[in-house]
Amino acid sequence: MKVSDILRVKGNTLYTVHPDEHLAQAVQTMAERDIGSLVVMEYGDLVGMLTFREINLVLARNGGSVGTMLVRTAMDDAPLTCTLETDMDEVRRMMLGCHARYMPVMENRMLMGVVSFYDVAKAVVDSQNFENKLLKAYIRDWPQEEPSQAQS
Repeated sequence: MKVSDILRVKGNTLYTVHPDEHLAQAVQTMAERDIGSLVVMEYGDLVGMLTFREINLVLARNGGSVGTMLVRTAMDDAPLTCTLETDMDEVRRMMLGCHARYMPVMENRMLMGVVSFYDVAKAVVDSQNFENKLLKAYIRDWPQEEPSQAQS
């Protein structure tokens, strides 16, 4: 299974933010949209990711306030990325290795979507459920063995 398969099912709704936007506004957008990340774009290029992890770090450092901080000061400026052709096993390995919950999907410097750890887990479970259904159907239709003549 490839990243493109997940995006096909998930859809291509993207939420982005500019690095010079106020962090409080980005937090408001995330809360209103019930999303855990925003892709930070500047001049059409990916420059970072803002997730609830980065926001929590800012809140911890500043006594629970984001004040007038900008997204630029909180974002991860070197996020992991993948392509539409990246295999899901590779995405899972990358996400687990770096504790990443969100990964931008890039194709020739163009943002194609974001894959979350939830998306990856759901794809694995759906794939396993489909495989289990096929195996159960195969077992149910297992041909009966003819009793051998030697046993008489």
